[in-house]
Amino acid sequence: MRRRTGKRGTGGIVCTVGAIAALLGVLSACSAGGTNGTAAGPADNAGGQRAPADVQPAKKLVVGLSLDTLLEERWKKDRDLFKAAVEKLGAEVDVQAANGDDAKQIAQAENMISRHVDVLVVVPHDAEASAAIVAKAHRAGIQVISYDRLILNADVDLYISFDNEKVGALAAQAIVARAPRGNFVLIEGADTDNNAHMFKRGQMSVLQPLVDRGDIQIVYDRFTKEWKPAEALANMRAALRANGGAVDAVLAANDGTAGGVVSALAERGLAGKIPVSGMDAELAAAQRIVEGTQTMTVYKPIRKLAETAAELAVRMAKGEQVSTDRTVFNKKIDVPAILLEPIAVNRSNIDATIIADGFHSREDVYRRAKAAASGP
Repeated sequence: MRRRTGKRGTGGIVCTVGAIAALLGVLSACSAGGTNGTAAGPADNAGGQRAPADVQPAKKLVVGLSLDTLLEERWKKDRDLFKAAVEKLGAEVDVQAANGDDAKQIAQAENMISRHVDVLVVVPHDAEASAAIVAKAHRAGIQVISYDRLILNADVDLYISFDNEKVGALAAQAIVARAPRGNFVLIEGADTDNNAHMFKRGQMSVLQPLVDRGDIQIVYDRFTKEWKPAEALANMRAALRANGGAVDAVLAANDGTAGGVVSALAERGLAGKIPVSGMDAELAAAQRIVEGTQTMTVYKPIRKLAETAAELAVRMAKGEQVSTDRTVFNKKIDVPAILLEPIAVNRSNIDATIIADGFHSREDVYRRAKAAASGP
């Protein structure tokens, strides 16, 4: 099924020139967002000469970017890549970050809406609470793109992300390959983030058959408040206490939570002995992978995500229609969606993936491992 998005309130109408233009000798064009040509100047004077007119420079399109947080390395990269891509396309970006505060994110979005941004791109902190942002934007005739995380129970115009269930499946497959049997701990993401639930569904698509066969036992399963590494550390400590240290594998939902897990394992001398997953290919995680304390991460090439989102945001700001061949249900509607492919990264392919892509330099990734190898 193909879904198209266009300027809200226009009905997706595209005007064409046709025979009327030929008869009148006037070249005109319009699209779903309004006129795309040069506005007509003053009427011709009696001598047939066009009267001079003050030509005002065209107002730049403005794309609003509402971020959950800039306290994590990953989102700073998204911001910078998205901003550069939008500016390369001739538009401007208004960036605001709420750092995990729902009320602040809604207020910041309202501020951008009041200043009439042409389209609003949202990375929601709370998938449900952010529905208010969509409603307010639509009342102002502004379309909303849900970036990487899906906003729930709202008439979202476009969702662009990665195949997040596949992210979870890739992580589970990598850990099961290292530990096909035994006690598994699940340290999930934030319960308020729909992506965390999608990751878990992907994990369970791999784990459930093994649970049913009795090959593995899920001995501890917790969401991590706000995705905070300190919360993941506390959860992993609790998992180890509850099971007398008898843990064979850990699925950590992202690299921040993986960092908390590895710290808890290190306290018991278990770091590097128990496989641990992650996601986002953060530098610290890449360093742990080459050191051997984290098994893998799921790399989501965010340059492609940010640049694709930027291109589509600018097109939508211009009133152009965007077609997709997928949808994702957000508890209210089937949202037109573009889902990119994630990549599992481990010690064997880290050079060929995140380093080859320039996501991190080889020097940075291997710095700690080299320092440890050289000794004091």
